[in-house]
Amino acid sequence: MARPGKREESFDSVETSLMYLVDTGEKPVSHSNAPGTTPIQHRGRYEERPVTVHNGRPMVDSLSLDRQGFVFIKHETKVKDFYDEAELRLVYYPEMERLVKETSGASRVLVFDHTLRAEDDSTREEKKVREPVRRVHNDYTEWSGPQRVRDLLPAGEAEELLQHRFAVIQVWRPIRRPVQTAPLAIADAESLAPKDMIATERRYPDRVGEIYHITYNPGHRWFYFPNMQRNEALVFKCYDSEKDGRARWTAHAAFEDPTSPPDAPARESIEIRTLAFF
Repeated sequence: MARPGKREESFDSVETSLMYLVDTGEKPVSHSNAPGTTPIQHRGRYEERPVTVHNGRPMVDSLSLDRQGFVFIKHETKVKDFYDEAELRLVYYPEMERLVKETSGASRVLVFDHTLRAEDDSTREEKKVREPVRRVHNDYTEWSGPQRVRDLLPAGEAEELLQHRFAVIQVWRPIRRPVQTAPLAIADAESLAPKDMIATERRYPDRVGEIYHITYNPGHRWFYFPNMQRNEALVFKCYDSEKDGRARWTAHAAFEDPTSPPDAPARESIEIRTLAFF
């Protein structure tokens, strides 16, 4: 197995494929089931398209939430067991609120959700967590971003906050071993055109949401961070209410890394979702 901390130095980019939506004119639908049960069901047509995914580590110092839509940072966490729900809420949620404040400049940050993912079937079944998402997507739309504020906060407070700038910002990281399989690819927001994003209905057991699935565009510029460690985090924007030219969305998806060692451990990761108010 390649040594952690060295593998990323050997690859400027990888040739792989990503699963894009084919726009048929019909609104796609995803049915979300309980973690650890059956996979998410999709209605819509999707296809694998070849892409180049670049190693983002050499450009870490030049990344910006408001230009590319994501930043990559070293970040230590005091969490010992990410599968411990109580520890996550007691330790990790406050850590992530502070991190998003520092990286975005928000005056108030509210963690409202998290998702644990495992590539290995037995781990998913044992821990009741979800699989990596391989369809290219962005988690919130022009409608569902503001709607999430209304869902989570009292009506009067929500409407007042919606009069000002806010964003949905997520944080993604490995939770145990370095990620060497099914890493996360993320597209430079400046390469993502509005016409590429198709609103997709997301049906949950208790509500209906909406995400964007993404259609293929050869202009998309894809990046990943090889051999991500537990003390590294990818912070990225899924919605920004400000329409002044800054990044508002980021397309992302898990992909097959052709450089993964044959005995690489299966990916385990967490993503935290936050509302950031400015």
